[in-house]
Amino acid sequence: MPDEIMTIREVAKFLKLTEKTAYRLASEGRLPGFKVGGSWRFRRADIDAWIEKQKNEPDA
Repeated sequence: MPDEIMTIREVAKFLKLTEKTAYRLASEGRLPGFKVGGSWRFRRADIDAWIEKQKNEPDA
């Protein structure tokens, strides 16, 4: 489902990251997410688009 909303735990599992790394990336604005009542949430479609963008960017 493209409009699925994921928690920090779910997005970390999806990306095979630790929750701490996912939280850090989100806090730095490097992972597309938003806060609801102080908790991070992520749209699956935004994460999928972010992955595609990462694949197409040259390494810095």
